Amino acid sequence: MSEPRAGADPISVFPDPAPVDGRVLTPRFFLMCGFTFTVFLSLFQLLPTVPFFILDLGGSTAVAGFFLGVLTFGSALSAPVTGALADRIGKRRMLLVCSLAITGFSVAYGLSPSYWLPLLLVFFHGLFWSGLLSASSAYMTDLLPEKRRAEGIGYWGMSTMTAIAVAPGLGFWVYRFGWGWLCAEVALLNLVMFAIAWQLKEITGTASRPKDAFFGRHMVEWRVLCLAMALFLCSFGYGGITSFVAVLAEENDIAPKSIFFTAFAMVVLGTRLFSGRLADRVGPRRVFLPCLALVTVGIALTAVAQTRSQLVLAAVVFGLGLGNMYPAFVAYVFKHVDPSRRGAAFGGILAAFDTGIGTGSIALGALAGHVGLRMAFGGAAFLSAFAIPYFLWAERRFLLSRPPGPEPEG
Repeated sequence: MSEPRAGADPISVFPDPAPVDGRVLTPRFFLMCGFTFTVFLSLFQLLPTVPFFILDLGGSTAVAGFFLGVLTFGSALSAPVTGALADRIGKRRMLLVCSLAITGFSVAYGLSPSYWLPLLLVFFHGLFWSGLLSASSAYMTDLLPEKRRAEGIGYWGMSTMTAIAVAPGLGFWVYRFGWGWLCAEVALLNLVMFAIAWQLKEITGTASRPKDAFFGRHMVEWRVLCLAMALFLCSFGYGGITSFVAVLAEENDIAPKSIFFTAFAMVVLGTRLFSGRLADRVGPRRVFLPCLALVTVGIALTAVAQTRSQLVLAAVVFGLGLGNMYPAFVAYVFKHVDPSRRGAAFGGILAAFDTGIGTGSIALGALAGHVGLRMAFGGAAFLSAFAIPYFLWAERRFLLSRPPGPEPEG
């Protein structure tokens, strides 16, 4: 066996239970793509329209940022628990329960006479959202052969980006008929999610971890969580963009308001056709680091954009970075994670990423009320600039200098 190339990513620490025939495009892969498309088609109709719903009812930009902020805080706080729970009870079962729960929240939002009830309920929505993401991500990773994992995750992510490309425009169109109609349509999509999840089969052979006590330090993949804080520094700006880039477009008379999301998604769809294969060939770390830099530049360009072409350029650069860093990060980190701990590891990644989104949505909403959206996005770009230095430090401190596996009790 030849020696690994100098500077290449470390070889996998753990044996992998994924299919050994090397196939990525299997029937279950496409079924999971359909599930994920439906998940994000429903959510990304709500997220850009909720600020307008709140503003239309007399709320402020600070209040408008709370919906996404509280949703992602609920997701971040619960992700380590729900990820470990998916490992314990089964990922398919977690998908079914969470799909039904989110359907109920969508109905409750539509029946609310004011924006206060959604703001109260959205934290609990976030609990089930984290279970949905952790379980689906771990399930998909179980399906993929290790040597093509970044490629497979990249292809799978195209279903997310396709949904994000069309969902905001569809959401704004449905919202013209009323908030209740929008929530009813989203609830119907959540039931479609449940129906797709029902068709899945639980993957066996990945839950080899002994059934020890559920709660304890072993419940969280601490090394992954600490390393993923680099994603927090990037997702802080992403939270503000998701909540307020359409508001920024309206302030500058840029139409359609959803153009940033469409351009962002189209860039990711185009680049993921080859970025995953590139990461598998040259090493995911070598793809991940430039993506962090592109995210910072994209947020900075958003802060200064005043015309449609400038906003599209910001979306393109931001999409190149944010859209391709996730598959590379997962492929790199999962070389060091036991297959039976994938749900917990995804919980750690989700906790860091969603904490950034939630903090960014709330903080930038409040900041924009005092200094404007441009200065708020500029602050987010400044924070994102520390992602690369932090990752390089955390990689040495938490990933490469310590043995893999869960931390011992004590």
